[in-house]
Amino acid sequence: MARTYSKERFMGDLMSGIIVGIVALPLAIAFGIASGVSPEKGLVTAIIGGFIVSFLGGSSVQIGGPTGAFIVIVYGVIRQFGVEGLMIATILAGIFLVLMGILKLGTVIKFIPYPIVVGFTSGIALTIFTTQIKDLFGMTVEDLPADFLSKWEVYAQHLDTLSPGALLTGVLSIAIIALTPRFLKKVPGSLLAILVMTVVVYLLRMAGITGIETIGDRYVINASLPQPEALSVNMSTLHLLLPPAFTIAMLGAIESLLSATVADGVTGERHHSNTELIAQGAANIVVPLFGGIPVTGAIARTMTNINNGGRTPVAGLIHAVVLLLILLFLGPLTKHIPMACLAGVLIVVSCTMSEWRTFRSLLKNPKSDVAVLLTTFLLTVLFDLTIAIEIGLLLAMLLFMRRMMETTQVSVSTDTIDLSGDAEVPHDEEVLVIPRGVEVYEINGPFFFGIANKFDECMKQVGNKPRVRIIRMRKVPFMDSTGLHNLESLCRLSRKEDIRIILSGVNEKVRDMLMKNGMDRRIGAENICSHISVALSRAKTLTEDLNRPS
Repeated sequence: MARTYSKERFMGDLMSGIIVGIVALPLAIAFGIASGVSPEKGLVTAIIGGFIVSFLGGSSVQIGGPTGAFIVIVYGVIRQFGVEGLMIATILAGIFLVLMGILKLGTVIKFIPYPIVVGFTSGIALTIFTTQIKDLFGMTVEDLPADFLSKWEVYAQHLDTLSPGALLTGVLSIAIIALTPRFLKKVPGSLLAILVMTVVVYLLRMAGITGIETIGDRYVINASLPQPEALSVNMSTLHLLLPPAFTIAMLGAIESLLSATVADGVTGERHHSNTELIAQGAANIVVPLFGGIPVTGAIARTMTNINNGGRTPVAGLIHAVVLLLILLFLGPLTKHIPMACLAGVLIVVSCTMSEWRTFRSLLKNPKSDVAVLLTTFLLTVLFDLTIAIEIGLLLAMLLFMRRMMETTQVSVSTDTIDLSGDAEVPHDEEVLVIPRGVEVYEINGPFFFGIANKFDECMKQVGNKPRVRIIRMRKVPFMDSTGLHNLESLCRLSRKEDIRIILSGVNEKVRDMLMKNGMDRRIGAENICSHISVALSRAKTLTEDLNRPS
């Protein structure tokens, strides 16, 4: 990049980095507070995490930092295990991400079914919306429950404690964010809302009108980069934190690779998914040592970077430096930001995250996709993200296995085989006649578990007991150990019934696997044939031998 990097490109990266840094400011503060940590921790996450992701990442335009998707899981971990527990869980998640990158699992993660991604993204959005009702209405609630339904019950019980001033502040913030793009294309609505409402609330306080809570009423702002913190770790703590750590890692991997893929579609470049996972892992190992929260690729900030001319990692590095300067020199001013305004910012974020139009359109899809979508969504909302991720991944695997089984077909022929358009071997005849007492089964697709049932169904359809079964495997690209076991079981049962097995058209990879597992000894090496003509000739010889009087 150094040879082609020009002054014009640097200026594009510089302007984009400054704009993205300004856009990231209110979001980093809001995500930090909503996650249960102080506002500067959100900024520290964006500064250190954003720098590492841009410096090491596999996407030239990816912007890393705290995101709304993590609010739910981070808040839950802090409630259950404290801030130190979150730090350990995040470091473990970072290690998981690095291992995923080293093991080259980046391409696999991108193929998680879309209904699962939409299901837990929409669930997270609804959960974030729910957590912000207290601050939006300025309610006085001492201890807010963790689960979704209990929160709404508490809100209903404390409606009499709402603050009209806080509610008006929050509603005006939402209105400013919604209307800003119509009039000011280059100014982030969230930043304008925070500036306007902070000034208004500050002036009201100067006039003696209080009752609207600000960041400074709840937190002490430390406008400096924190020193690394020591952690006390033991095996019992690690055991308890492994599930949330796995959830953080999976969520971070999915969101960062999704963001990088979206960016590729706009820039025309291709990111390196495994390198990106390693960078995300490194960021999540380092950031917690400075008190930060989980880091991942942020789609909105990444798109802001692209739209403002950022094309290399330099823009991401500049964005981190801009946030650092804001923290060091303007950090104390953040104490005047109204909590209701931040609630308004997060409510807009949750509405954007919800993808409700996509959610609605997916409800018109096949019933299996709808079931996966609703299951993941409801688990995220009613239970927690850890369960939703685990069950969602299980559903993804089951869905994949079902569709793989649907793509593999088993057909049976007992009279003739049509060779027109058959490119397996050169041949003169258009049709091959199957000898009497021979059945030809053709497998079209991967040979793995589930094929045994299809074999049974085909054999029941034929009904008659053959003398020879030919299994035509020219269209079997691979076979797993379960498929091999099923084939061995079929051979064993056939032998008990005095039925011979012949394999035809086995590719080299599958043939090697069969030989290593002794299939040639079970059925005879002469019964593993190169193509169907040889297999039929061998079958004819076997039937003649079996029919010859002893």
